[in-house]
Amino acid sequence: MNAATVRHILDTIANMFPDAHCELNHSNAFELTIAVLLSAQCTDETVNKVTADLFQKYKTPEDYVSVPLEELEQDIRRIGLYRNKAKHIQNLCRILIEQYRGEVPSKHDELVLLPGVGRKTANVVVSNAFGVPAIAVDTHVERVSKRLGLVNWKDSVLEVEKKLMKRVPIDEWTITHHRLIFFGRYHCKAQSPKCQVCPLLDVCREGKKRMKTSQIRKDKERSSSALPKKIANE
Repeated sequence: MNAATVRHILDTIANMFPDAHCELNHSNAFELTIAVLLSAQCTDETVNKVTADLFQKYKTPEDYVSVPLEELEQDIRRIGLYRNKAKHIQNLCRILIEQYRGEVPSKHDELVLLPGVGRKTANVVVSNAFGVPAIAVDTHVERVSKRLGLVNWKDSVLEVEKKLMKRVPIDEWTITHHRLIFFGRYHCKAQSPKCQVCPLLDVCREGKKRMKTSQIRKDKERSSSALPKKIANE
C-alpha cells in the first residue's frame, strides 16, 4: 500500500471520528492501568460500570492489597475472568508498592513486567497517561487494519503494530489508535460492517468482497423471482 492511500485512510477516519478518545473512565495512570487490565475480553461499557464503584472504594495500591482476594473478586465479579484479574491486580499493586513507591512506571519495558499487563495494555497506558506515542493493537485495530489492507491477513498482533508504526506518522500514533477503535466499534463492526455506506469502500478489500457477494446474492434472488410460475394444473 502506498503512502497516498494510507494518508487517505487516516484522513477519512479522522473526519468520521474527530473526537475519538479512550473510552475507559479514569482519572490517573493507576486507574487507567486497572481499567485496561479489566478490559481484556470485556467491553469498555461493562468495565466503566464496574470501575464507577471500584474506584470509589479503592484509591491506591495499598487499598487493593488490604482486602481479602475474595472481596476484590466480588467487587469485579461482573467482569469476565474476574478471579484471575483480581489476583493480577493484587500482585500488580504489591509490586508497585515494593518497587515503585506506589506509582505506575512510565516506561513501556517496566509496565509489561507487571502482572496482567501485556504489550497492548502498556501501550495504552504510556500513550494516554504519559503522552508517549504508541499504537495499541486490540481486536478492533487488528480487524480494521487487515480489512483495509494496511497489514497482511496473517500478520500477528505484534506485526500489525510494527507495520502501523511504519506507515503512520509518529505524532499520529496515539490518535490513530483511538480512531481505528472507533471505526471498528461503531462502523466497521465484526459481524455487520457498514460497507454499503463506507467512504473507504474503494480501498477496502474486505468491503469489496462483501459487496460483490451481496450483489451476486441479489442477482440470484432477482433471477429466481423472475422465473415464470408453474401453471396450477401442470
